[in-house]
Amino acid sequence: MDATASGTAPVPHHNIVDQPLTLPVSPLQNFQRQQRHCFGESSPGEFPLSANPSIVLHVLTGCNLDPQDLAKLEATCSFFRQPANFSPDFELSISELAALDMCQKRAIFKPMTAEERELMKKQCGGSWKLVLRFLLAGEACCRREKSQAIAGPGHSIAVTSNGTVYSFGSNSSGQLGHGTLEEEWRPRQIRSLQGIRIIQAAAGAGRTMLISDAGHVYAFGKDSFGETEYTAQGTKYVTTPQRVESLKGIFAVQAAIGNFFTAVLSREGRVYTFSWGSDATLGHQTEPNDLAPHPLLGPLENIPVVQIAAGYCYLLALACQSSGMSVYSVGCGLGGKLGHGSRTDERYPRLIEQFQTLNLQPMVVAAGAWHAAVVGRDGRVCTWGWGRYGCLGHGNEECELVPKVVETLTTVKAVHVATGDYTTFVVSKDGDVYSFGCGESSSLGHSTGTDGQVFHAFTSSLYFVMFTSSLGHSTGTDGQGNRHSNVLTPELVTSLKRVNERVVQISLTNSIYWNAHTFALTESGKLYAFGAGDKGQLGIELVAHQSERGSPERVDIELN
Repeated sequence: MDATASGTAPVPHHNIVDQPLTLPVSPLQNFQRQQRHCFGESSPGEFPLSANPSIVLHVLTGCNLDPQDLAKLEATCSFFRQPANFSPDFELSISELAALDMCQKRAIFKPMTAEERELMKKQCGGSWKLVLRFLLAGEACCRREKSQAIAGPGHSIAVTSNGTVYSFGSNSSGQLGHGTLEEEWRPRQIRSLQGIRIIQAAAGAGRTMLISDAGHVYAFGKDSFGETEYTAQGTKYVTTPQRVESLKGIFAVQAAIGNFFTAVLSREGRVYTFSWGSDATLGHQTEPNDLAPHPLLGPLENIPVVQIAAGYCYLLALACQSSGMSVYSVGCGLGGKLGHGSRTDERYPRLIEQFQTLNLQPMVVAAGAWHAAVVGRDGRVCTWGWGRYGCLGHGNEECELVPKVVETLTTVKAVHVATGDYTTFVVSKDGDVYSFGCGESSSLGHSTGTDGQVFHAFTSSLYFVMFTSSLGHSTGTDGQGNRHSNVLTPELVTSLKRVNERVVQISLTNSIYWNAHTFALTESGKLYAFGAGDKGQLGIELVAHQSERGSPERVDIELN
């Protein structure tokens, strides 16, 4: 109410003299005004907290601030830029110390020596904030130290949040790690790994690789990582996890199994590859059966990599530079899957420049058999490569030689993407799942048909796949009268909405030789499976004459 209208005289608010507040004298203390100053001279923009910098440091560390937020604090207030006079380095600022403290919480950082930490700091750009960004980016991409499920070619691997490993499905090469060659239709714990905490898993045709929190690499299944699925090489089978001797000098954090080669990422962000190098395709000269790891040469020798993704004869690497995140590709360029505007093979890793044109900061990469995808920091999704069956999500089956934004997903903030053989899944920040591409084996989750129908497998002939792909047909008919719906633009997987939980990870089969199956992992650690299950790879029992599940079904395992 207006003071004049109420009849009350207005209080003059100008020319008021600021006088000291008079308080009764206490026998204990006289209260006086005290002015706090930051280090140096007080000036506009200074933050008067120098009296208790340790409290500020505790708050910054406890809140797990993003490295970018720490950098913004330094940019706006000199208090966060000046030396904090704290151990272990009295010259470090509050922001740098907070970043270092948060780095020390990471499992792969804890065992590092002082020299190794300084080397990582130098490689990341000379700042602990950049080291923290490097570590966080790797954790986000690969769910490192978190539960995860891997839908391999015919077999599956599930890792709990405490590092326990379960496997199930096809076991013709001992790839389940149980010491036998028998199939498993239900998740079974790999007992020989008790006492070893696994933080990451990779599954390929007839083989499995696991990474422990100590950086050790364990492999089982086919003893060679250079052959295709159906050749006569690699007849020796390893049926229980064995540590890879040639990697004992490398602290590994991720493995990726592609066709004809395997790649391993070290804690420092260095990429090593096995096999498939006789023509120097992956940057070094080796024989196809060479099982010794060789560092990937070229531009990535001095740039730390946070994630690797392997597809059919090519490799993607998400690199962390001081200027931002970037993606490099190397290998076979068939279908334009390297993203450089051509179908040319690349002998050494080459920067995909299109992301700079799109002003997109890549955060997650996925390499399908013939196409690839990226999620940006702003939630946009880009796809490129062979567009067969609509797996790029652009509404057609055309090839894209450079990354292209999926326009129908621009209203969705994506956080995760997964690719397979002509299929793509996208997970939004809200936990919704979208899929598009080939509808074989009901692996997209949109199937409305009968789950008991038996669908044919993809042909094992690569030449047939390449030939039919070149025809551009998309009938979705399997030759037996069964019709599968291919999806040319992203569609919400409504069957996963019914689980009433946020989905945090999708994994699907990435092989041209196997019917695909898909896993959806929820925030609480529940696992749902759908798609092909003829070898038990879904982890659920199928009734007579069933070979697949068209809608998600809960797997009897808790991963959190």
